Amino acid sequence: MKLGFLTAAFPDQSLEQVAGWAHEEGFEALEVACWPSGGSENRRYAGVTHIDVDRFDPGRVRDLLDRYGLEISALAYYPNNLHPDDAHRQAVNGHLRKVIDAAATLGVDTVGTFVGNDKDRPLPDNLDRFRAIWPDLVRHAGAQGVQVAIENCPMIFSYDEWPGGGNLAWSPAIWDAMFEAIPDEHFGLNLDPSHLVWLMIDPERAVYDFADRIFHVHAKDLEIRSDGLYRHGTFAGGIGWQVPRLPGLGQVDWSRFVAALYAVGYDRFVSVEHEDRRFEGSEELVKRGFLIARNTLRPLIS
Repeated sequence: MKLGFLTAAFPDQSLEQVAGWAHEEGFEALEVACWPSGGSENRRYAGVTHIDVDRFDPGRVRDLLDRYGLEISALAYYPNNLHPDDAHRQAVNGHLRKVIDAAATLGVDTVGTFVGNDKDRPLPDNLDRFRAIWPDLVRHAGAQGVQVAIENCPMIFSYDEWPGGGNLAWSPAIWDAMFEAIPDEHFGLNLDPSHLVWLMIDPERAVYDFADRIFHVHAKDLEIRSDGLYRHGTFAGGIGWQVPRLPGLGQVDWSRFVAALYAVGYDRFVSVEHEDRRFEGSEELVKRGFLIARNTLRPLIS
């Protein structure tokens, strides 16, 4: 396995600056943010463009990564691909296709994204929309030799996302329904154990049960604040009591999770996703956070 990170935590740095620092600190890969360059998405750690898929030089990107001895683990674009507004959804679906095309051009075999969700529709209706919309996206990826890795984040962090969240793919039962609808080998998971912790889903078992569908892994941790859970309860959907943390600062058992990845033969990338508010607000703090994650994971990953 190789250790890398998602570049979205460095919105004000160029890809070259991020790559240079990653190389200096012993990372081996970058999951490169590829949101539209117009900054159309303003939520935290989104809307970042380190490769502009509308206008980039593939040779320059390859040379840059080669110069610093880094691989691209995936191209990253995480919008709501089932957005209830059809015009918005068509726009983000269209950009996702461009990201897939860019990955193929660069020789990158994985694109990380969200399935999406309409938070105001019940689960069965959202699965019906998924079955109608997603097969064409996966066919497009397969034609390019690219696999789509769906992160399992429910996207419920604030009340504008409540009650259903912005991403359908949050549980094993839903993953089964998705893979039954789209059994294509180019469609799988970007597995993030942090979201499973607060949903009371066993991350280690998820690795064993979905081993052949794990295309990419996010390394993010999570802390459950017991006082917040007491005050808000589970009906809050995590709001007020689930706290994203850096690996080593939360409740994920990283030795067991990584052991499960080794046991099932996963030998690809582990990409640190930085969403820890205690380590943001300055470039120095963000870098410090990534180094805490590196020091936690490096003894386990080689």
